[in-house]
Amino acid sequence: MSAILFIDTSDQDTASVAVAINRKRYEKSSRSRVMKAQMVLPLIETLLGEHAIQLSDISEIRVYEGPGSYTGIRVGITVANALALLLGIPVTYFGKHW
Repeated sequence: MSAILFIDTSDQDTASVAVAINRKRYEKSSRSRVMKAQMVLPLIETLLGEHAIQLSDISEIRVYEGPGSYTGIRVGITVANALALLLGIPVTYFGKHW
């Protein structure tokens, strides 16, 4: 199985993640004005678990590069880069919301 992980943390109140599997997209988001950095990884873990996907099934990570909250965008890009380095996969950036 091959999956693409999407991360969008540009909104100062919301962190959103999605996974595309066989051209179907599944999304999860969380609203909070504080600790967005602590919301992203649990959201990813929950989303992958709900669809029986392992981190090793992810072939690419796409992260939203803005415009949006500067700090929020940094969080999303940092999480994407860290996961991509760990998994040895590419990160691409997109400028329009999914």
